[in-house]
Amino acid sequence: MHIPGCLTTETEIMPFSQALARAEEPSPEYDIARWLYVPPMYGEYRYILGTKGKNPLICIGINPSTAAPDDLDNTLKSVARIAQGNGYDSWIMFNVYAQRATRPDDMEKSCNLRLHEENMKAFRHLLSIGEKPAVWAAWGAIIEKRKYLPDYVRDMLEAGKEYGASWYCAGAITKKGHPHHPLYLRKDRGVLVLYDENRIVLIHFKTCDIERRACIAIAFYFIDALH
Repeated sequence: MHIPGCLTTETEIMPFSQALARAEEPSPEYDIARWLYVPPMYGEYRYILGTKGKNPLICIGINPSTAAPDDLDNTLKSVARIAQGNGYDSWIMFNVYAQRATRPDDMEKSCNLRLHEENMKAFRHLLSIGEKPAVWAAWGAIIEKRKYLPDYVRDMLEAGKEYGASWYCAGAITKKGHPHHPLYLRKDRGVLVLYDENRIVLIHFKTCDIERRACIAIAFYFIDALH
């Protein structure tokens, strides 16, 4: 389990370009010909973890946990299995927010804009790998944990348009309309279903004051139901 040791504003944020360059250097801990791990060391944030190939499936979760090359957690094992089952030669785990926190409730309440900017550079790099980027929306209901997360998904949708990305979902959507999380997918529900980005609708309800506390209700809805 990873519990953040500090706010990401209190740690040095390595620019993505520098982190990627270091990830291409030989490592005694894992095979760089197989793994893409950026930055290539364990810390308070992670941009990318996955395998190398010409046709990767880019899976989008909320934030990283403890996984590392040759030490995958159950979520990433599921991602790898589903990528292979759908004909991709590799997979990439990316996240809406790059801060490591095993428990989503431990994510920082205020976003670090610099970390987000570098994370988006990482996302654009991933989109440039293949001719037809495939992006699997897999953030689950955790998107509701922080109010900045839906805005960051919107940034990703805009970046996807620049590269002609196709968006996918696997398994049934949640009762609130969120795409299914990989960890809870049954083995027979791993078929990816194509979604056009315009079918992902972001709804922001008006801010209301409940007992003097601001409450923002945020929900993602996929217009077509998955079966």
